[in-house]
Amino acid sequence: MAERDQVKPLAPAGYQLSSDEDDATMLSKKLQRRKYIKCCGCIMALMLIQAVTIIILAFTVFRIKDPVIKMNGVQVEQLELINGTTIPRPGVNMTLTADVSVKNPNVASFKFSNTTTTLYYRGTVVGEARNPPGKAKARRTLRMNITVEIIPDRLMNNPNLKSDVDSKILTMSSYTRIGGRVKIMKIIKKHVIVKMNCTISVNITSQAIQEQKCKRSVKL
Repeated sequence: MAERDQVKPLAPAGYQLSSDEDDATMLSKKLQRRKYIKCCGCIMALMLIQAVTIIILAFTVFRIKDPVIKMNGVQVEQLELINGTTIPRPGVNMTLTADVSVKNPNVASFKFSNTTTTLYYRGTVVGEARNPPGKAKARRTLRMNITVEIIPDRLMNNPNLKSDVDSKILTMSSYTRIGGRVKIMKIIKKHVIVKMNCTISVNITSQAIQEQKCKRSVKL
């Protein structure tokens, strides 16, 4: 009876230790997984916030706005007339200087290449000018003088010149083209082409501008 009532031996100690190690390993893996999920969640949230911020800035502060080109005034120089008449002296060049401003409303500078200005009289090219490249700083206005050399011989070869001279008003048109690029934080780049067409009426006697009308167009 004493042998039957004898207590059964406990399970080996090694078995219990193995179970504890497994539980600890599983718990460690769960913690690492939670940390990984939290880390991924934080990264995704930051990326989402950054993307939303960039989109908002792109449509507000960093939105590319049209540069504005404006002709402030025109001055005729070296206009030599035949004595007692209002007819330009043949063979002598005269110049037309235009005061042009380029307004840049963007938060980045507007760099432009060579500026081309062509002057027409009744559809015929009578002068052309090229200005060197330049830069309009952010939210600033750049002013520059564009000088066009006019060849009087081309004016005098036009059959309509006599009637225009008799009216003492010489009407010409100009075409100016400025091509450049706006670059914001090396992320947003935009090529911009600004074109301006002007009609100018010059009083031959006073050599003053009687009237001018300008239209501009911008291509992004």
